[in-house]
Amino acid sequence: MKNHNWKSNYFSTLETEIDKIKEEGHYRVFNNIERKAGQFPKATRHHNGHSEEIDVWCSNDYLGMSQNRNVIAAMQSAAEKLGAGSGGTRNISGTTNFHIQLEKEIAQLHKKERALAFNSGYSANESALKSIISAFDNCLVLSDELNHASLIEGIRSSKKEKAIFRHNNVKHLKEILKGVDFSRPKIIVLESVYSMEADFAPLEDIIEVAQENGALIYLDEVHAVGLYGPNAAGVADAKGLSEYIDIINGTLAKAFGLAGGYIASSDTIIDFVRSFSKGFIFTTSMCPAVAAGSLESIQQVKKNPELRDTFFENVEFVKKELRKSGIPFLDSGSHIIPVLIGDSKLCKEISDYLLNQHQVYVQPINFPTVPKGTERIRITPTPCHSQESTEKFVEALKDAWFHFMPQLSKYESQFNTKSKAI
Repeated sequence: MKNHNWKSNYFSTLETEIDKIKEEGHYRVFNNIERKAGQFPKATRHHNGHSEEIDVWCSNDYLGMSQNRNVIAAMQSAAEKLGAGSGGTRNISGTTNFHIQLEKEIAQLHKKERALAFNSGYSANESALKSIISAFDNCLVLSDELNHASLIEGIRSSKKEKAIFRHNNVKHLKEILKGVDFSRPKIIVLESVYSMEADFAPLEDIIEVAQENGALIYLDEVHAVGLYGPNAAGVADAKGLSEYIDIINGTLAKAFGLAGGYIASSDTIIDFVRSFSKGFIFTTSMCPAVAAGSLESIQQVKKNPELRDTFFENVEFVKKELRKSGIPFLDSGSHIIPVLIGDSKLCKEISDYLLNQHQVYVQPINFPTVPKGTERIRITPTPCHSQESTEKFVEALKDAWFHFMPQLSKYESQFNTKSKAI
């Protein structure tokens, strides 16, 4: 048996990189938190051998649908009927009636011919974009500079030419396209709601540019689906523009409260992705219980609009209380409420202070999720947050804000509020 001391060089390289992000304050700490079914936002935090009850203020479970009794019952029933796992890829034995019905429901939701379910929104973006873009010779991809990592990775892995336009800057997009032949394949890739800036894409203008230049549109609706529009299908639905969007990406893991992602599009595009996307073909399909729960969740959200009404009322109440307290936040009209901090270590300290002193949890958002110098905490109210818990949270945040005011004052110039409504 040979001596393996030479492997220490590999470990040393990795440890150096880990030490670097720890020093910069970007090292991610995962809190051990168990949400209490039926009591969200209440959760149990396990820490240093102890447990305590906390309030969660940073969940992507926007409507609390993971707690919905009908959704839980649908999952239990499916698991008892089919078992825990799917048993294989969609091609082998992983296609059940739950998968088929879920995809039909998603297609109907977005008024598209067909849909395709993936195990995550990230996988859906990366796999679908790579396969679609790669299909076209000399394809030019136009990507918003603040696009999610999954979109960026899908574009990058296609190895086609890309051009990045300034965030939501239609004028810059037009400048890039000036002189590009109409017949050249093009795909504009963007999000409807940007989760870190909390702002909306100018969809009407993007559609106009796409039509004038012969470009397809790939729209990520993950932070909007389930929340916006008469059918809860997202921003394109809210604006009556779904028919002009060629491919819509969505998630089952945020407003619908479960796990998984999807794309909805024409029959041809979906058939192409299911036939050529390696990320779809070679991945075991989502568990039948997840598919069944997702199907039930979409149906529950669609037929209970009062849930979304309460959600947006709570969002506005949180914003009103923050304004009264003098705490600056980005307000671009969406449901996401980012409070800028401007420093990664300070951001973590404020998050820890809120958790340890006030038993409220809102996680620090640091690089590479956001650029260095724009670190923040991101507040996500839900219909499950009462006015009492909101007032408690704002008081806790106010305490933390003034406790750390000497450090925060260094980044005061970054605290500019914005206003742009859908």
